[in-house]
Amino acid sequence: MLSLLMILLSSAVTNNILLTNYLGLCSFLSVSREIKTSVGLGAAVAFVMSVTATLNWVVYYKILVPFGLEYLSYIVFIMVIAAFVQITEMILERFSEHLYNALGIFLPLITVNCAIMGASLFMIIRKYSLLHTLFYGLGSGLGWMFAILLMAGIRQKMVRSRVPRGLAGAGITLIIAGCMALAFIGFNGMIPV
Repeated sequence: MLSLLMILLSSAVTNNILLTNYLGLCSFLSVSREIKTSVGLGAAVAFVMSVTATLNWVVYYKILVPFGLEYLSYIVFIMVIAAFVQITEMILERFSEHLYNALGIFLPLITVNCAIMGASLFMIIRKYSLLHTLFYGLGSGLGWMFAILLMAGIRQKMVRSRVPRGLAGAGITLIIAGCMALAFIGFNGMIPV
């Protein structure tokens, strides 16, 4: 049980998929303007990442490996992620229209988030068991959510700040992301993955 907690903690903080592996930056930088939208996207990414990493583990070790089809893993993982996001979108639209409208464009955007694909690939590289994969996917998703919420909070505070004209917008956002990444890389190695 301790190793599961360590995997959860290390994937969320010390080995944050976004700030130490730089996966999922495009949606992170574009959506982190407001806390409300960041919460929606962060929760959706955490949910989809934990479920699809687990589904991809099952597909990889129960279907691809026994039939010697490991070389198809990239294509199959993308199909599993896209199918799961589509099913989730249909279920939300049918049973929770309010949540579906709140997430809006974020659900299809999750399909192309490279952090979700990265979590599935890392679980194979690290040879995690099914339970370890579930905790790794959940921790990575929560770490991604934490990072985007942190960035959204900083960016909302920056609205009232004086930023040099040349750095306004994307420039200052990238500088903030770099400082956050440096802080998280400082945790790297404290808890092994």
